[in-house]
Formats: sequence, structure tokens, C-alpha cells
Amino acid sequence: MANKATITVTQIASPIGRKKDQRATLVGLGLNKMNRTKELEDTPSVRGMIDKVRHLVRVEEAG
Repeated sequence: MANKATITVTQIASPIGRKKDQRATLVGLGLNKMNRTKELEDTPSVRGMIDKVRHLVRVEEAG
């Protein structure tokens, strides 16, 4: 079975003062505090969530 591509997402900005859906998207990604990092599977749905909050997160290709 082939290894799935993953990406590392780190929250770099606070959701305070942002829309509720952006805060919910961060929670959906598993991020809820500054400088939290999650390794997520690189899928179109995850990419869409990241695109919605791209100004609040940093993305690194994990491989």
C-alpha cells in the first residue's frame, strides 16, 4: 500500500475577531491555539479548508 501524502499545518495567527466559520474551520483542522501543529492527509477537502484560513496558518509539504 502506497504511503499517503501529508502536509504539516501550523496555526500562526489568532482567530479572535474573525468570522465564526473561520474559527470552526481551524477547529476542524485540529488547530485551536497559537503555534499548534498538525500533520494532515493531503486531500482536496483538507486543501479547501486550509485555503479558507490561509491567512491564519502556515503549510509545509511533509511528503
